[in-house]
Amino acid sequence: MKIFGISGSPRLQGTHYAVNYALNYLKEKGCETKYFSVAGKEINFCKHCDYCIRKKEGCIYKDDMNEVYENLIWADGIIMGAPVYQGNITGQLKTLMDRCRAIVAKNPKVLSGKVGMGIAIGGDRNGGQEIALRTIHDFYIINEMIPVGGGSFGANLGATLWSKDKGKEGIVEDKEGLRVLRKTLNKFLNRVSEFKKA
Repeated sequence: MKIFGISGSPRLQGTHYAVNYALNYLKEKGCETKYFSVAGKEINFCKHCDYCIRKKEGCIYKDDMNEVYENLIWADGIIMGAPVYQGNITGQLKTLMDRCRAIVAKNPKVLSGKVGMGIAIGGDRNGGQEIALRTIHDFYIINEMIPVGGGSFGANLGATLWSKDKGKEGIVEDKEGLRVLRKTLNKFLNRVSEFKKA
């Protein structure tokens, strides 16, 4: 099973740690993993030029999104992690999502049936994590993917972590958040396994 993890944080702190925690957990279960962080990357805004629609050759920009495109196509399952900024995902992650129009324009079914999950990290306990997860799930639904939460009793929409604005240190201290992350990862792994068998 091939899993692609994306950190939507412009910093290599809590989200970077949480996504890699997830990927390492899945590696131990036998998955092959790849990782991408938006930190320090050149990802231009989609300007709705319709080059991707007209040409069916991908995006007009030749920037760091090419690595994302290759890995989205490669993966069976996708994990997107986001710190909460102003009650939702970061602008960097939203730009990455917008730019995925280019590969869908080339092949409308390129992401169809793949499994996706979200990880959201807030500086406050209730800082918008569930809204961020809904935004990530919306991306999956729009692209005909299968969004996975952690199930009832603690992880309904997916993994939510409370960093207390301490970055990686805060995530390490959030034992309940890490438990919820593992619970969601187990559901995700089961769905990816089903996708592979289909």
